[in-house]
Amino acid sequence: MDLDVERLLGAVERTVSALERDGQAARAVTLARSYATTVEDLWDAVTSAERIPRWFLPVSGRLEPGGRYQLEGNAGGTIRHCEPPSHLGLTWEFGGDVSWVEARLGNEGTGRSRLAITHTALVSDHWRKFGPGAVGVGWEMGLLGMELHLTRPDEPKLDGATFHTTRDGKALILGSSAAWGRAAEAAGTDPDVARAAAQRTAAFYTGDTVAPD
Repeated sequence: MDLDVERLLGAVERTVSALERDGQAARAVTLARSYATTVEDLWDAVTSAERIPRWFLPVSGRLEPGGRYQLEGNAGGTIRHCEPPSHLGLTWEFGGDVSWVEARLGNEGTGRSRLAITHTALVSDHWRKFGPGAVGVGWEMGLLGMELHLTRPDEPKLDGATFHTTRDGKALILGSSAAWGRAAEAAGTDPDVARAAAQRTAAFYTGDTVAPD
């Protein structure tokens, strides 16, 4: 499957914000892009147990406010907010850590709608090592999956286990990691620190190595 890597990278808006969560330093990673579909259809793709696996990961659990969900081989958590078709909020529990994810949808008119995902995490050693790309790159691959689901519904889903080894997959990961490094710089992170974290993130997702610290 050939992908227009430059267009896909350019379609995503990326921001990083500093804040406090439960009295502790935290960072909010937000990425957003628009899709050629109605907000109702986009909401269904984001929240339907039948459609989520087509663009993201298989999911199980009780997909309703107060219910718990589990993504296959990844995070689980509790659904805290559900306001169709505009707002979904949940906890993101993985590897003993808890963070928070908010999805906000809006109608852009002319047959397009917008999806913005904000992933908020406490500042930790993991954050200091990888920066915003640690979650940003993964969600960006999810946004790509959503585009392919909406525009090429009859084609096979990208293979998440091998995508990083393909020409386009590696180019997307490298471009996304670098873009998140620039977003970190724009948020006030020292440029050298931001670039080093972006390089570690890229290496993690591609399986390559970086020079030791």
